[in-house]
Amino acid sequence: MEIKLHRDFSEIEQSQWDTLLSQSVTDVPFLKYGYLCHWWEFRGGGEWPQDAQLCILSGWDGGELKGIAPLFSIKQNGHEKVYLLGSIEISDYLDFIARSDNMEEFIKSSLEYLSKNTDRAISSMTLVNIPDRSLTNELLQKFAPEFGWTVKVENAYHTPAIPLAGDWESYLAGIDKKQRHEIRRKLRRADESAEVKWYFANDPKTLDAEINAFFDLMVLDEDKNKFLTSQMRDQMRAIIHWAFEAGYLQLSFLTIDGYKAACYLCFDYNGHILVYNSGFDYRFNQYSPGWVLLGYLIQHAIENKKTYFDFMRGDEEYKYRFGAADRFVTRAELKKA
Repeated sequence: MEIKLHRDFSEIEQSQWDTLLSQSVTDVPFLKYGYLCHWWEFRGGGEWPQDAQLCILSGWDGGELKGIAPLFSIKQNGHEKVYLLGSIEISDYLDFIARSDNMEEFIKSSLEYLSKNTDRAISSMTLVNIPDRSLTNELLQKFAPEFGWTVKVENAYHTPAIPLAGDWESYLAGIDKKQRHEIRRKLRRADESAEVKWYFANDPKTLDAEINAFFDLMVLDEDKNKFLTSQMRDQMRAIIHWAFEAGYLQLSFLTIDGYKAACYLCFDYNGHILVYNSGFDYRFNQYSPGWVLLGYLIQHAIENKKTYFDFMRGDEEYKYRFGAADRFVTRAELKKA
């Protein structure tokens, strides 16, 4: 397989990239061409320095695009290190992009290329947030030693998800009895309170105002307030606009007495709802606004024939109480032997 190195996104056509992604082992919004372009523009909301360098590899066979390794490199302590684009904090799922029948040849060819042909000698690679069901880690462990790399793979984060049933009652029947009762009780109380409503933000004219309202809810949490720097606000706004324009955005609000009490930022992608971030006004805790809105969102997902409700990274207890089953994303460390 012929490997090409790209230092700019413009060297690969968006249509080619996204078409290949749609056929790939790991097809997630965080690997879409548009998402990664916006991520790169803001360097993950300031997570990485501006002098980081794109190091995208593409694999070709007979003039046909067979694989993409979305990578970048940085100098750290005098050494050249490579990471997956999207690493580490705000892109929950990452991977090499290739069909299952091409993944083995593409990863082997990419490792060989990185070992011999880059203009700056690479000392290590850190490949994070690869789903544990991907072929990538197995293939890295198989081929990396052949090209002088040591490999260590470990689980990095829990990524619990709910496999959705055919209807709401079947979903409830599949979770813990105590939790089932609690969900019903909180939703019933919300339904009986005329001041409790919820909606999706789907008007392009008010989207920026809704984004600001989302940020206002996020910063009420101390940790999220620290996370939401000015750079991260720019990054998140760009991602939300991209998702809206691409048709993947699901930004929902729960209002109480006309006040926004809870918000979930999700992606609606390939039959999955992916829960990306959230914000709550703790003045309304007596209504359990986060739980109520989550219940509405799960109902909506079931009614619209979604197959998974994915909480993505994090092992917070409430995710399992809603019936999520555990999955993981991994961290692969490759170093020159």
